[in-house]
Amino acid sequence: MGKVRLENIRLYAFHGCLKEEGVIGSDYRVDLEVTADLEKASATDQLSDTVDYVVLNRIVSLEMELRSHLLETVGARILDRIFNEIDTVSAAEVSISKINPPIGGDVQQVTVVLSKTR
Repeated sequence: MGKVRLENIRLYAFHGCLKEEGVIGSDYRVDLEVTADLEKASATDQLSDTVDYVVLNRIVSLEMELRSHLLETVGARILDRIFNEIDTVSAAEVSISKINPPIGGDVQQVTVVLSKTR
């Protein structure tokens, strides 16, 4: 088994419960880790035998474009799509951080972490 990580995917999106968040938007950071059997890819050196991180990045970007009130909803959609589209993934964890959240305090970011296994 092995892991593929995408770290610090930076996006701008419009998630949140406040009406203003849907208009103004915020900066986000997404970190993703998937577990899969990478032994064959290690031997063949073929992209088709591994988890393509370009596909993972596309999934994250597309799901982040769909406005949601909760980061938990976005994270669940990302995980579900990974499991639906990539058969070789056996486990995944996604962290979604809203940078400078509007919570009335000096907070760098809030983060939601979700994981799923097959």
